[in-house]
Amino acid sequence: MIVVFGSLGVDLVTNVSHIPHPGETVLCDGYFMVPGGKGANQAVAAARAGSKTAIIGSRGNDGFADLAVSVMAEAGVDISALRRTGRPTAVALITVEESGENAIVVASGANQLTDATQLEAYPLAKGDIVLLQREIRDSENFAAIAQAKARGARVILNVAPAGPIPADMLRLLDDLVVNEHEALVVARAAGIDVADPEEAVRLISERFGCAAIVTLGADGVVGWIDGVRRSAPALKIVPVDTTAAGDTFTGAYAAALEQGFGFTEALARGAAAGSLACTRPGAQSSIPTKAEIDENTRGLSA
Repeated sequence: MIVVFGSLGVDLVTNVSHIPHPGETVLCDGYFMVPGGKGANQAVAAARAGSKTAIIGSRGNDGFADLAVSVMAEAGVDISALRRTGRPTAVALITVEESGENAIVVASGANQLTDATQLEAYPLAKGDIVLLQREIRDSENFAAIAQAKARGARVILNVAPAGPIPADMLRLLDDLVVNEHEALVVARAAGIDVADPEEAVRLISERFGCAAIVTLGADGVVGWIDGVRRSAPALKIVPVDTTAAGDTFTGAYAAALEQGFGFTEALARGAAAGSLACTRPGAQSSIPTKAEIDENTRGLSA
């Protein structure tokens, strides 16, 4: 079982020729709205990758609330532990340029009311995977990490968006997932002064005893565990929209671990899923199925 403790919301997406510079206005033809939020994206990714998945979080009582959970429900994610609040459902304003790169502003709303007591009330079993990100308050994430670890869960933290993680929290993690920028932010905040993301995750893994993984876009993914370097390539694709690629990697990686795949195989399945997500527009709408992941990782065995 994978239990996602984190964010959900609605993405309002515009496609433009280029991301505006400060003070610049860029016109586009229109926009579309789709469910999003890093926690929800990862829950959909884990569920579509074949794992029983639930999400713990918060939504509003506004018109966006039902849209925010619609794809999760369709994917089979258990949404019964979501709490309705008086704050608005979170909204992300996403601008995607022709190259596929994006810029995102998140209005957190109800996500800021998610707290660790919600996880405390959840029937977590020993051996379950608890998956977290950084779109809710750090204080609640850290309390949830400590609680999940004490209850015998495997704890995976995706440090997205980037931010410092206290040393005592890093020591509780089983898996840390970061991109190149996030790797350096976490390392430097932990007193590791490096300029190379791969070296950053190596030293984080060595110092704090967790598996540490850095996603490298088109260059795939590198992970360190027990002093050993492992890697997996990205698929050769033409990117359309990179939104949710990191979330898709993380959810599919967690699902692979939950299904009994080893560390290297889990990296490969996550990398394939993240690559496939870049070939389609949108966040949750771009996340691949287990069959698609299987097709692109033939030869791997659990």
